Amino acid sequence: MQSLNLASGQQPAGGIAGWAGDLVETMGGPGAGLAIALENLFPPLPSEVVLPLTGFAAGQGVLSLASALFWTTLGSVVGATALYWLGVLLGRERLHAIWAKLPLVKAGDLTRTEEWFAKHGTKAVFFGRMVPVFRSLISVPAGVERMRLPAFLLLTTAGSLIWNSVLVLAGYWLGDRWSTVGEYVGLFSKAVGALLVVALVVFVVKRVSQHRSGRTGDHRS
Repeated sequence: MQSLNLASGQQPAGGIAGWAGDLVETMGGPGAGLAIALENLFPPLPSEVVLPLTGFAAGQGVLSLASALFWTTLGSVVGATALYWLGVLLGRERLHAIWAKLPLVKAGDLTRTEEWFAKHGTKAVFFGRMVPVFRSLISVPAGVERMRLPAFLLLTTAGSLIWNSVLVLAGYWLGDRWSTVGEYVGLFSKAVGALLVVALVVFVVKRVSQHRSGRTGDHRS
C-alpha cells in the first residue's frame, strides 16, 4: 500500500483531512467507510472533504477505486441505519410528547409533517442523501414513521452511491487539486444552511405573531 502524503502540495496535514487521510492510509477502504459512517452520525464532519480525499487516495494507489466506492457507500448506509433505529426507538408517541413541550409549535404542524412524509417519504430519503446535513437528518423521521427497512436500505444505498460516486470520482480525477471539490460543495452546503435559517426565522416570527394576536383577542373578549 502506498503512502498518502498529505503534507505535500495543497493537502492539509492536520484537521479533518489529516484525520481522514490517516484512517484511509492505515485501514484502506474500511477506514474510508468508518469516516463516512461517522460523518452520517455527526454532520459537522464534512463528506465534501472525506469523499474527494478518498478519491485522491484511490488515484495514488492507496486503495482501488472500486474499494473506495464500496466502502464509502457501506459506511453511509451503516450510519444512516443507526439514525433510522434511533427514530424507531424514539417512536411517534415520544416524539409527539417532546413536540408538545416545545414553544411556538403546534401539534398540527407535526401531523402535517407526518402526512407529508407518508406521501413523499421515498423521494425524501433518496434525494435527501444528496443534500448536506439533510442527508443525515432524513433517516430519523424514516425510522419514526416505520418506513419498511428494505425500502429504506435500498433508497439510502442508491442515493448514497450517487452522491459518493460524484465526490470520490471528482477527487480521483482532480488529483492533488481534490480540495477544490470541498470548496464548491461547501458553498452549496452554506446556501442550504442559510435557507434553513431563513425558514426557521420566518417560522418563529409567524408563530410569535400568531401567539400575540391570540392573546390580544383573548383580552378583547
